[in-house]
Amino acid sequence: MKPKVLITEQIPNEILDYIQESCDCITWEKEGKMPRAEVLEQIDEVDGLLTTHIKIDDELLSQANQLKIVSDISVGYNNYDIEALKNHNIFATHTPYVLDETVADLVFSLILSVARRIPELDRFVKEGKWEKSIGEEGFGKDVHSTTMGIIGMGRIGEKIARRASLGFGMDVLYYKRTPNPELEEKLGATYVEFETLLEQSDFVVVMTPLSDTTYHLIGEKEFNKMKKDAFFINASRGPVVNEKALIQALKEKKIAGAGLDVFEQEPTDPNNELLKMDNVVTLPHIGSATKKTRFDMAMVAAQNLVDGVTGKTPKYVIKELKN
Repeated sequence: MKPKVLITEQIPNEILDYIQESCDCITWEKEGKMPRAEVLEQIDEVDGLLTTHIKIDDELLSQANQLKIVSDISVGYNNYDIEALKNHNIFATHTPYVLDETVADLVFSLILSVARRIPELDRFVKEGKWEKSIGEEGFGKDVHSTTMGIIGMGRIGEKIARRASLGFGMDVLYYKRTPNPELEEKLGATYVEFETLLEQSDFVVVMTPLSDTTYHLIGEKEFNKMKKDAFFINASRGPVVNEKALIQALKEKKIAGAGLDVFEQEPTDPNNELLKMDNVVTLPHIGSATKKTRFDMAMVAAQNLVDGVTGKTPKYVIKELKN
């Protein structure tokens, strides 16, 4: 008898076919994602769960009588209750590496868009306001030959640093818990203390995962230390930033602008003041959203899933659960 798996959202047919070679599948045929209540109804009869960002906690796992693995189609996994997974002895996996270059592209699109005022000037043209030169009030800020500070120099941070240093001739500063001399040698990046990075960077890029220690890592104190003509970029997780402090910093012109792919609440409130600011570029959490990358992520998650229900150790078990 094949193991049974629950798939909580639509995936490409090619990937579904791959899973069905080894598993019987319960699938979700409607738009969007399977509601949590439906997942809870189905979870007791499956060996594996393929999902994205559904909260995996003791409530769910206590009803999962034969569950062996939860496979998330995501690199981030703050939806996982690590202690609950340990207590129930269940594999939990994610999809690192395949999205690194794509997210780095997105970060640079935010940098260029906010610095050169691309969305604002696009509206200017489309609204028929281009009757004369934009004048100095429409000028942006150079990106090349400036200083980028990266908070959280992980895999994606390295890809961003490479683009900044080799592509745009930027000086790259970085801060993380452990310096990386090899990276410094390869890209000419410089490790600095957190406050130094904030004070010296023209573009402050946050790429740290969300945890208890990074929640509201950036707040009023940090914005006060940044240059008044600096731009703030967040493509990691929304709660890493105190959004109220960011709004206040922008209102008081403590920083020049922001490029955001993530928010504290997602989807963000349509009345969020950030959405009304010309010097803020806002995106709907699309860091990995290209057809190829999303396909690759789903395939990696499927491989993790199949391995987990067929007695193999999945390739990308989250680090907290590795022996």
